Amino acid sequence: MNTLILYSLTVLIWGTTWIAIKYQLGEVAVLASIGHRFALASLLMWLLLWVTGRLQVLPRRHQPFLILQGLCLFCGNFYFVYSAELVLTSGLVAVVFGTLMFANVVNSALFLRLPVRPQVVLGGLVGLAGIGLVFWRELRAFDLTDRTFVAVLYCLAGTWLASFGNIIAARNSLQQVPLLPATAWAMSYGTAATYGVALLTGTPITIAWQPSYLLALAFLSVFGSVVAFWAYLTLIGRIGADRAGYANLLFPLVALGISTALEGYRWTLLAAVGIALVLAGNWLALASNRHPRTA
Repeated sequence: MNTLILYSLTVLIWGTTWIAIKYQLGEVAVLASIGHRFALASLLMWLLLWVTGRLQVLPRRHQPFLILQGLCLFCGNFYFVYSAELVLTSGLVAVVFGTLMFANVVNSALFLRLPVRPQVVLGGLVGLAGIGLVFWRELRAFDLTDRTFVAVLYCLAGTWLASFGNIIAARNSLQQVPLLPATAWAMSYGTAATYGVALLTGTPITIAWQPSYLLALAFLSVFGSVVAFWAYLTLIGRIGADRAGYANLLFPLVALGISTALEGYRWTLLAAVGIALVLAGNWLALASNRHPRTA
């Protein structure tokens, strides 16, 4: 599939998951909601592999990396980010999580020995400044109390775990591990780890039977997990984890558009300038078509 289509699909889907996540928080424990999401998503992944005849046993040498990917990308990352959203506004979470791109640049250089591309770093800085302007009112209102400071640390922890998961996905791509089977295994490991932590910590594994919760769960599992992660992890293999990570600066803008339509968000001049900066940063980050493997 065209790279631009994959990129747009990732941004549009993850831009709409913010509102769905709101229906996951509250009555059901965070660990339980994450476990339900990826249990359903991994089940769908295995079903898809079976229907399309792509079921296969992956070599043992890849399994430790798939376990790590599951722990980072489909367990720890979401636990910390979901927990941060219980305290911080979505805008603040978006700003902090936007640093994922820089985490990917650093980790790609450290663990994959890939070159740091200056235009990607510059684009990320411009885009992050733009996100800061878009959510300037929330940043100004930020109160560095103990509770919010811990929530910011949680969000940073989730961001770096997501980055480690991205780097492992890039490693799998370099090793030519089939994407869909690898994702199914990683999701399954992440699901098992999430439920395991819930049991060890005495967290109740319940489910809310309200239509809003179930619809949100279905959307997050099918589109937010299966479709979006397939598109995003494919992008990592094609354009590298650093440039693929820029999607995390764009999808808050989609969420902002939804907030305008459904929640009466009011635009400001700063927000408009911020969006212009995000788009300019996106152009800078994606301007080079050279993949790090061929640089």
